Amino acid sequence: MLSLLLLPVISAFIGWFTNLIAIKMLFHPRNPVKILGFTIQGIFPKRQAQFAEKLGQLVANELIHFEDIEKKITSPETIARALPLVDQHVEHFIQVKLKEEIPLLSMFIGSDTIQNIKKGIVHEVEVLFPTLIQQMTGHLKEELDIQKLVTEKVKQFSSDKLESILNAIMKKEFRFVEILGAVLGFLIGLLQAGISYFSNNHSAGI
Repeated sequence: MLSLLLLPVISAFIGWFTNLIAIKMLFHPRNPVKILGFTIQGIFPKRQAQFAEKLGQLVANELIHFEDIEKKITSPETIARALPLVDQHVEHFIQVKLKEEIPLLSMFIGSDTIQNIKKGIVHEVEVLFPTLIQQMTGHLKEELDIQKLVTEKVKQFSSDKLESILNAIMKKEFRFVEILGAVLGFLIGLLQAGISYFSNNHSAGI
C-alpha cells in the first residue's frame, strides 16, 4: 500500500526533474561534448549564430523603423519641447557671445531689434528642424545596418550572458514548465497507483 502512495510522489519528482534537465540542456553543455559517439551541446550555444541572425531580422524588419523615429522626432509636440532650449541658446548667443565678438553692435542695435532678430532665428530653426531631421535619418538609414549590427552583437555574447538574458526574460516560464512537469507526473503516478490498486483488488477477489 505504501508503494502505491509513494508512486504519485515519485512520478511528480521524475516529471519535475526531467523538465529541469530539459531546461538546463537549453544552455548546457556550453561546448560540444561527445558521449557514446553522440555529440551533445546546449541548444542555444549550438544555435547562437542562427538565433542572432533571426533576432537581427526581427529587430530590423519589425521593431525599428526609421520612418517612425523620424515622424516622432519631427512631430509638433517634440519641436515645441525643443524650442525653449533653442530660444535660450540664441538669447545667450546674441546677448553675450555676439556682443563679445562685435562690441560696437550694442551701440547701434537696440534691445527691441535684438529680440526681433532672436525671434526670426528661432522661427527659422523651427521651420528648418523637420527637414534637417529627415535628411539625417535618411543618411542614417543608408549608413546604419540595424540587422547586421544586432546580429553581430548577439553573436559576440558569451554563453553566460546569453543564458542570463534569456533567464531574465523567461524565468517565470521556465519555472512554470518545471511545476507543470511535477503536476503531470503526479497525476500520471496517481493514475498508475489507482490502476494498480484496482488490479490487485480484482486479482485478490478472483
